Amino acid sequence: MMRPRERVATEWSVDDWDDPVGVAAVEPTRRQGRIVKWVVWIGLAVVLSLVLAAGATGWWYIDRLTAGDEIGPPLQVTISSTDDVETLSVRLQEMGIVSDAEVFVRYVDWKGGLELTPGYYEIPPGDHMGNVLARLRTPPGQTYAKLTFPEGLTLEQMAVRVEDEIPRLSADAFLAAARSPETVSSLRPPGANSLEGLLFPDTYRVSNAENEAQIVERMIALMERVSGQEDLVERAGQIGRTPYEVLIVASMIEREAKLDKDRPLIASVIYNRLFINMNLQIDATVLYGQQTRDANGDPIPFSQLRQNDTPYNTYLHTGLPPTPIANPGRASIRAALNPSPPPPAGDPVCQELADPTNCSLFFYVLADEDGGHAFASTAEQHQRNVDAAAAAGLLDG
Repeated sequence: MMRPRERVATEWSVDDWDDPVGVAAVEPTRRQGRIVKWVVWIGLAVVLSLVLAAGATGWWYIDRLTAGDEIGPPLQVTISSTDDVETLSVRLQEMGIVSDAEVFVRYVDWKGGLELTPGYYEIPPGDHMGNVLARLRTPPGQTYAKLTFPEGLTLEQMAVRVEDEIPRLSADAFLAAARSPETVSSLRPPGANSLEGLLFPDTYRVSNAENEAQIVERMIALMERVSGQEDLVERAGQIGRTPYEVLIVASMIEREAKLDKDRPLIASVIYNRLFINMNLQIDATVLYGQQTRDANGDPIPFSQLRQNDTPYNTYLHTGLPPTPIANPGRASIRAALNPSPPPPAGDPVCQELADPTNCSLFFYVLADEDGGHAFASTAEQHQRNVDAAAAAGLLDG
């Protein structure tokens, strides 16, 4: 007997494709992946842009801080009591010392600030802002410039040198201080209204806190000290002269002598002429205070200048000029205090004399291109020396 056919239960194997919900979920997952990728790329782009912007800003900032291609010669910067960092920064930018005033203000604040000290500063344009700040943090009293005065300069020549070497200083202010009756020198006699010859020529370290009058006072003080070291007061009395007269003689020696060996010999000639009341006839005194060039800039012949009647023309006037004609150095002061003794009888200059033991020097003239002089006791000897100098082309008209 046949059994009824049994229904075979067939089980359906389920996969992901049979569930429409599941199938629908696959497509959104892919979109989300794309969105995430775009978000990541956009984020990276933003970050990169920020990095580049920050880098550009940093390079711009660094460019403002660092030195330029060329650093110029120092410029004079004056800081007054009313200045602050902001106003100073603007001025520094206008002068080309810093490239950006605002950046400099920020840099100063970043470096701890700046307390301004009024005075004069020397700062080269185009330098690194750190170096500019360092100079501004150095008080003027600790910043120095070298100022050298060669021996034999006049007050006016010294004044010009002051202004040339330290542009913040004025030649007129220097001269005003040197000619002021309120400026005191123990070597200036009553009635003398000039410090000519009383300022010692030397190299001075001048701070940015010093002015013209203070420089003059330092030069006076050094001349007084050197005079003390050379025993000026006592030695002047021993040779029958005042200290001021010795400085006048020293100034003439300074302008006439080129070689140290000639200085005491020239001193001897000056004192010998003064002793017999003979005109000194020193060319350097004639030139003092005179214009040596005409309106066209051409040199005026000395023979013409010698005719001008000035108090310093020792061809026309007997005795010493009224003041020194320059500021002498130590060697000339020493020579003025220690003139050469009369040459010995055996000296060629003395052998022509009727009495070689009574031999004194009264003349000198340029003898060589090195500045050496030939000395003579008589006018005849001197004329031979003058002729030789003229033949050698050593003498001006």
